[in-house]
Parts: sequence; structure tokens; C-alpha cells
Amino acid sequence: MKHARVRLEKSLPHAVHVRNSRAEARVPVDFGLMYSAQDERGALIMGDGTVIDISNSGLGIRGNMAVKKGLEMTLFIYLPDGQDPLFVMETRVAWSTGHRFGVEILKMNLRERNRLRYFLCSNLRQFWNMDRTPRSRRSSM
Repeated sequence: MKHARVRLEKSLPHAVHVRNSRAEARVPVDFGLMYSAQDERGALIMGDGTVIDISNSGLGIRGNMAVKKGLEMTLFIYLPDGQDPLFVMETRVAWSTGHRFGVEILKMNLRERNRLRYFLCSNLRQFWNMDRTPRSRRSSM
């Protein structure tokens, strides 16, 4: 009976450490938005979706239109504050997986920037307070 030789591969699959390159923590949220952009051929892309997390410098989106990394777009975010949509003049897609993607905020006017900061400040306080509430109290709320 012959013995088969087993050859070990030097490039066995291994765990890859993924570094979070975000400058700020994002707050998990759930509200609507619309986005528009022009693709590399000049065709107009218009989509709507849900903001799933947000910070001063970017946001995570689940949209109805797939987009590519590097695409620059304009956003209209429906903050749950009863006001007109928050207008974000210029963002860039930082990553994209199917219909989920993250954008970096590049350009906003001062009024809109202050409105976003106020929203985040108010909601960060609530988020951190909820996160520190003991599990037994959270389940009874």
C-alpha cells in the first residue's frame, strides 16, 4: 500500500484583523434619506433609503440603489426633528457592499452642520445613557 504524501500549504486561511478607520463613533439610528449623484457615464442616480448610523463626519446607509466606492453624492436626510430635510452638499462613498454603504461628509453649510451637531449631541446623550442602563432595568422599560 502506497502512502500519500501530504503537502502543507504555507498560505492557509487565517483571521484578518480589520481596523476601524473612523475618526468618530457613530450613533445607531433609523430614519430616511434621499441621495443623488452622477455616475462615471454622467447618468443620474437617485435613490432613497435608511440612515443606519451617523456621526459628524459620516454615515452608514442602506439604500435602494447600489453605489460604488468613490462616488460623490448629495444627501437629503430626514432627521426626526420635524424640520425640513438636512441638506448635505457633498459626500463621498467610502465603502460599499450591495445596497449598504458608508459615506464621508465633505461639504455642508454652517447652518446644516450646526443642526447635525445639535442632533448628535442630544441623541448621543440618550444613546450613552441607554447603553449604561443595567440590562434588568432595560428589559422592564
